[in-house]
Amino acid sequence: MAGLADVRVEESLRIKIGEAKNLPTYVYSSGGGRNTLCIVKLDNEEIFRTQIVDKSLNPFYGEEFHAEIPKRFRYLSCYIVDTGYKAEKVIGKVSLRREELHKYHGKDHWFPLSHVGSNPEVQGKVHLEIRFDEYLNTEPESFSSHRMVVRVIECLDLTVVNGACNPYAVITLTFGKSRHREEVKRTSVKKKTICPQFEETFFFDLDKRNQNGDRNQYIFEDFLSGDVCISLWHDDTKVSREVLGGIFPGAFLGEVKIPLRDLDPKSVHKAWYFLHARENGKQTRQELGSLRLRISYTSDYVFSSHYYDELRNLLLNSESCTPITSSAAFILGEIVENPQNAAQPLMKVFLHYGKLVPLIKALAENELSKTSDPNTIFRGNTLVTKLIDELMKLVGLPYLQDTIKSIIDEICTDHRSCEIDPTKLKDGENIITNMEHLKSYVDKMFQAITTSGFACPQVMCEVFYTLKEAARKHFPDNREVRYQVVSGFVFLRFFAPAILGPKLFELRTNMQDAMTNRALTLISKSIQGLGNLVSSRSHSFGLKEDYMVPLFQYLSGEKHIDSVKKFLDIISSGSRVSIRDIEAPTILKEGMMIKRAQGRGIFGVKNFKRRYLCLTNQSLFYSREKGDEVLCEIPIHNIWAVERLQEESFKMKYMFQVVQPERALYIQANNCVEEKEWLELLKQICNSNKNRLKKYHPAAYIGNHWLCCKHTDYNAEGCKPVSGGLQVVEIQVDKIDADREVEKIHSLYFTAMDKLEGMQDACASQEVYTGDSEMPGSVHIEDTKSCFETVNSILSCVIKLEQEHKQYKKILQKQTVKGSCEAPFGDEKY
Repeated sequence: MAGLADVRVEESLRIKIGEAKNLPTYVYSSGGGRNTLCIVKLDNEEIFRTQIVDKSLNPFYGEEFHAEIPKRFRYLSCYIVDTGYKAEKVIGKVSLRREELHKYHGKDHWFPLSHVGSNPEVQGKVHLEIRFDEYLNTEPESFSSHRMVVRVIECLDLTVVNGACNPYAVITLTFGKSRHREEVKRTSVKKKTICPQFEETFFFDLDKRNQNGDRNQYIFEDFLSGDVCISLWHDDTKVSREVLGGIFPGAFLGEVKIPLRDLDPKSVHKAWYFLHARENGKQTRQELGSLRLRISYTSDYVFSSHYYDELRNLLLNSESCTPITSSAAFILGEIVENPQNAAQPLMKVFLHYGKLVPLIKALAENELSKTSDPNTIFRGNTLVTKLIDELMKLVGLPYLQDTIKSIIDEICTDHRSCEIDPTKLKDGENIITNMEHLKSYVDKMFQAITTSGFACPQVMCEVFYTLKEAARKHFPDNREVRYQVVSGFVFLRFFAPAILGPKLFELRTNMQDAMTNRALTLISKSIQGLGNLVSSRSHSFGLKEDYMVPLFQYLSGEKHIDSVKKFLDIISSGSRVSIRDIEAPTILKEGMMIKRAQGRGIFGVKNFKRRYLCLTNQSLFYSREKGDEVLCEIPIHNIWAVERLQEESFKMKYMFQVVQPERALYIQANNCVEEKEWLELLKQICNSNKNRLKKYHPAAYIGNHWLCCKHTDYNAEGCKPVSGGLQVVEIQVDKIDADREVEKIHSLYFTAMDKLEGMQDACASQEVYTGDSEMPGSVHIEDTKSCFETVNSILSCVIKLEQEHKQYKKILQKQTVKGSCEAPFGDEKY
């Protein structure tokens, strides 16, 4: 039975931002478009924004964001923002609770945009203690009185307002039969913290005398019909708001209202509460339009590795299963709606255990056995094609960076028109000039690709060799099939999509304008045609666009064909030796972040500045802006440790440190997702370093001592062991979490339990009664006996794991106390 220590929670989010429609026009406009973008936030933290779409009330964004989520969140929100003002103005938003995301998983949905209130988005929680007691009144004619005691203990994760957070709390008691009386009190201000420790106690008398001295005008029970409100504010003298007759400076951070009748007067109530936004009394009926999103959010509960032994072994035996259609991997690809959902975790598991190439070989031979026309070979979205697609995306990104990134950057910078369609030419454009531009870019791309054969990742070459040999065996009389089968993947499914959408393949950080997008589209079409050069017998290359024919006539000479064949021979050679001499550094990650000056000089000022940071396979460096002179460069071998920095050091979130031989560089990421991505990549580099530290200081050296261990010697050994990490050979390839991938496969099987049980019944009935191996309207069963045995084993593994999940959730629910920091009171379900 799995305990809490045996389970880790891994959350990931993929959101595709499609388009918005029917956005409202400007107030004084008769229908003019807006310049808008879409921002994605987790709670109040921005994690992604699209490029700006100009002058449209129906903007198409067409961008996708995917990342591991390193923290728990309450709301996923998408904001449509108008950039046509001095400051960005929110038009409307879509806000979804984390508990609701599963309803929209993996499918497109149109969401109506809702209004954003005057208050900022709220996050955080507050820790309170409330009790009722009696005390001896010290007034003349002393009597026993009731009072309510409210203790504001602390808060966590409050919202940062304009780069700062100086919080204080306002406690408001509302009481009386008609709820028309209030008492207001407030705490002191805590400076520069989103996690303030207040520890302040306030007393509210619950027995009041009237002018005649009758103390029973308000009896204790009257107060229980009221409520107590605790609101949090950011202290800012530039802003002031009136709250229940009192003037309080600052911006609203959130509040919680607690009905007193929900509290037991005889006991102490101590609990955490989520903060909420204020109710907006003025609702407008103006329609704001809608936004199309595709959201895929997964929260995987990953057990210790031995829990997956049975299912993992069943999967890894797939490549030796006869026939392959009775294997666990093949069955998974058949029962899921989208083969890509099965291909991604399967590819990672088999790659991790070194069995991916044999699996692809078995699946490819099975698919070829059902193919009679070589022109349709591997053109469908089957499990084997999706496995290869996912493999190229995982291991091929550094190869793309080395091969075509510089050319794509040149195209985006040159901003030259390549339009050769006469119906789309703009005034003043010359089709001959545009054709020359296009030929120039295609020649550069062609040269870069066809001379990069020895830089192609080894595992991709092994897969291409396997496909080539299988195709030659199945079509022995077709001399061109050896090229066709490989070009269909490397050109049509790898290079051409990367050129068409460079941002999706991490070749560009920004979207391009319409003219550059059109140039990339035409170049992508040309690269697809290059893949067909070795097998096409027509100068039209199957293209419907007549205007493209002259370009392909130019490319169809023997010189180009021989170069393509040579390239395909190199990347599909079983005995190829990998040769990779990297002359120029490869950019692994870049972006603008805040770093603390290292104070390299004697009188250096150690302040914070925003800088462009870039990590390559050779060094980490920063400059004022991208392209500016490098201000500091740290070679890879000088990165001795990379760890998070305690927030208390500078009262700043998302800070991490890069430890060098003489000093540490302190960096603040823009959000939690960016911090996680930088840390993971830098840790991989650091873990392969022979000089890697064993201990580090988790806090900064300030005021002539380390804040963590109070040691005054700057060169003192660290007080905490560095976090562990995977020793990697190629820093460009992400670490594969095999246990998590098996857990994803378990979830896919469990979701399709009805289909598995249907296959089981069909195998049994066909074997016993009819001998018919065709399952009506569903999966073709090639061998009923072996298929029945595999399905039976899958169901056994899935049921066992699901029982472990249920048991774990029971333990978690039992040990999680409502009102604790882990499960505060609020509208969320735990």
